[in-house]
Amino acid sequence: MTQGGTIVEVRMEHGIERGAELAAAPGADDATGAQARLRVFRGEPGERTRFEEFDVPVGEGMVVLDALHWIQANGAPDLAVRWNCKAAKCGSCGAEVNGRPSLTCKTRLSDFDLAKPITVEPMRTFPLIRDLVTDVSWNYAVNRSLEPFTPPADVPQSDWRWQQEDIERVQEFRKCIECFLCQDVCHVLRNHETERPFMGPRFLVRTAGLEMHPIDQADRRRYLKDVGGVGYCNITKCCTEVCPEHIKITDNAIIPLKERVADEFYDPIQWVWRKVRGRPDAPLRKELPVLPAGPMATAEGSPPTGVSEPTPLPPRQRAATRPKPATTRPQRPRRGVRPADTSAPQG
Repeated sequence: MTQGGTIVEVRMEHGIERGAELAAAPGADDATGAQARLRVFRGEPGERTRFEEFDVPVGEGMVVLDALHWIQANGAPDLAVRWNCKAAKCGSCGAEVNGRPSLTCKTRLSDFDLAKPITVEPMRTFPLIRDLVTDVSWNYAVNRSLEPFTPPADVPQSDWRWQQEDIERVQEFRKCIECFLCQDVCHVLRNHETERPFMGPRFLVRTAGLEMHPIDQADRRRYLKDVGGVGYCNITKCCTEVCPEHIKITDNAIIPLKERVADEFYDPIQWVWRKVRGRPDAPLRKELPVLPAGPMATAEGSPPTGVSEPTPLPPRQRAATRPKPATTRPQRPRRGVRPADTSAPQG
């Protein structure tokens, strides 16, 4: 056993001599003789977390979730794993496999070099519950803050009409399975460095689906600017890369929303028009819930035993106590005045 910081490496050889029991394991019927070594994150809040290693027999077509089920059946029955459909449609088995946010039911073992360990960790952005299970309830609180679909009040539902191209435009956003992998990979949420909460790419997608609906009457642009924090996104497209439904989150949702917000609040002609019409520019006072730190922040940055963690300041106080950068600029010599030669001694 090796120990470094608060992460403890534990190698556990399980099931190598238990060939008779492999029939109950996922993929055992198609066993190829190969083995994969999985380094699985273990622990819960308030205790020292660790990685445990398991040697898992690899069968044809096995995915990471199959390997985790084999570990539960043969090595660690108390391993906590969240899953449901095993068909990449429920979004509940999200984890980080070799550092990449992935659905474990869709990540094949054959895609990895089995000569190297495969690391499975919980999603780092969200608070840890136990082992590979995290608390994603913050997302549902953000979802409740969005203004819902608002059709025209004076038009009965039987008279709703729109074009097929309008349907095709928003249909992509309806494919989201709420696995929250995009929320996990978003560096704005992952690093917890913003002074104000950020709604994240999942809810920018949902807002785009509402805003682009042809008969929706609500205006969510001020919410996006003042509450959702759409300006925090710097369109690195990380969320698009990890989306299991291949939604083009950045190109088709976030950038159009940024354009709408910019047209409404940063176009000088629109600014003058608002002044003429007397429309207020005051920001919304509504605030999103604050996302707590994720499991790896607790694991790698937790204080030693017996040392209490300092109470974090609220965002506004944290901003007030942050040291301000120096504003002194080097003085330029005035035009026509030759700077003194400091290399030669003065005499």
